[in-house]
Amino acid sequence: MTAIRLLLVDDDPLVRAGLSFMMGGADDIEIVGEAADGGEVEALVDRTRPDVVLMDLRMPAVDGLTATERLRARQDAPQVVVLTTFHADEQVLRALRAGAAGFVLKDTPPAEILAAVRRVAAGDPVLSPTVTRQLMRHAVGTAADTRRTRARDRMAALNDREREVAVAVGRGLSNAEIATGLFMSVATVKTHVSRILAKLDLNNRVQIALLAYDAGLLEEDRLEGEQESR
Repeated sequence: MTAIRLLLVDDDPLVRAGLSFMMGGADDIEIVGEAADGGEVEALVDRTRPDVVLMDLRMPAVDGLTATERLRARQDAPQVVVLTTFHADEQVLRALRAGAAGFVLKDTPPAEILAAVRRVAAGDPVLSPTVTRQLMRHAVGTAADTRRTRARDRMAALNDREREVAVAVGRGLSNAEIATGLFMSVATVKTHVSRILAKLDLNNRVQIALLAYDAGLLEEDRLEGEQESR
């Protein structure tokens, strides 16, 4: 099996050393480089071609959010897992909107960080439905109305079936669960998810979930469910 190529980005040398020691002991992960600042990331990515970048958010010169936005705007960009000390933080949300595949807390047990890197390398996001909802509840503020209008305009590109799938993704359901709930095959669900990503120019399921939330579709779905249960 080809090893997962991993780039570590953190301004704290002790954190990098700990991550390198922990990750380097796994047979299926190869540490291809380390960076102490977000400004070093693009050049290192060009040189080392990592599959996954483990990215600290808070760095003194170029922060992890800016580095993530720059990376995910490129073609053939590596997957990004954000390292943070906060469960719900505006920078985490912005990194996810920029295309990060998920985040892990710095005090996460080593086995879980390894699992997160493996999942992201396999194309799966690393946000549980509970954490996704927590982040979504945090996504409020003065820009909420503008964000909803823009999100609704983007979601208008989807047909009715694709909107149903997008809502289900936003609820944190797996492909198998969506297939059962919408009476379709898993293969058809995957096709719909791929079309949604292409139509909306998104990178992953986390972005679908956030956009569906921004558009108010999850709230509408909840209210409809409550009405039907009465």
